[in-house]
Amino acid sequence: MTLRSVIKGTGSALPARRVDNAELAAMVDTTDEWIVERTGIRSRYIAGDGETTASLAAEAARKAIEAAGLQPADIGLIVLATATPDQTFPSSATKVQALLGIDDCIAFDVHAVCTGFLYALTVADSMLRGGAGSRALVIGAETFSRIIDWEDRTTCVLFGDGAGALVLALEDGEAGILATKLHADGRHNDMLFVDGGPSTTGTVGKLRMKGREVFRHAVVNLADVLREVIEAAGHSPAEVDWVVPHQANSRILDATARKLGLASEKIIMTVDRHANTSAASVPLALDVAVRDGRIKRGDLLVLEAMGGGFTWGAAALRY
Repeated sequence: MTLRSVIKGTGSALPARRVDNAELAAMVDTTDEWIVERTGIRSRYIAGDGETTASLAAEAARKAIEAAGLQPADIGLIVLATATPDQTFPSSATKVQALLGIDDCIAFDVHAVCTGFLYALTVADSMLRGGAGSRALVIGAETFSRIIDWEDRTTCVLFGDGAGALVLALEDGEAGILATKLHADGRHNDMLFVDGGPSTTGTVGKLRMKGREVFRHAVVNLADVLREVIEAAGHSPAEVDWVVPHQANSRILDATARKLGLASEKIIMTVDRHANTSAASVPLALDVAVRDGRIKRGDLLVLEAMGGGFTWGAAALRY
């Protein structure tokens, strides 16, 4: 008997306010053409009053639970990936737990920035297979608009807010998570970071990024970790049906696909609509492709992401 963590349902949530490039061009010195050419982004969603990381996460979670044909009480584990929690503590996962009406389950946050969802997925998979429960809710949710410097045109155009979630259940069979690979290299802190924190400045801080250096590392690291996880799963790139990548930049997605010899048609891309939603981007893109019918049961998927730290990782799974 081979027990694996199988995706039973997916869900996502976006703030009410959509901001296109023209609106940003009225705020900072940029243009729609400049943004699209360099990033592929045409719009993003920005959280308003009353919309938080936890509220977006809870909305995505409800949809994933419903898609799985379950009730909130069926969930025994919540792992929430975020770099923008509602509070320093307690965890936003416990706020989601309360919003869902779950009286008692394991609930905690994971912080690995844009790779956070891959870390959370790996942790949840390990815990389920280790006996921590039979069903888990894995969420990526962010409100990066709250840590953006809206006067910095090189970064404010890149990010958006949102949430994505999935329900995992331990089952015997061919479907489920086949392999995960995670990495981190803290020597690159100054390339992508937030210049604040409780233990340093006592402030939230703002996001700072050296875009060219991040781009260079991303293309190499993502191609390498995709090869690594596909090989660990016992497959070849040619067998992959869909790549669900972190939605940072369309040029990174294209370059990574070329390095692996993958057709661009196999890449799920939502960066044009959602921009970079950090830990939310992979589950958000996954939910879009599941709901529009592209991803079907039995498909071989690889998920990948890279973020500040640097952290990077990938997962291979049979949907």
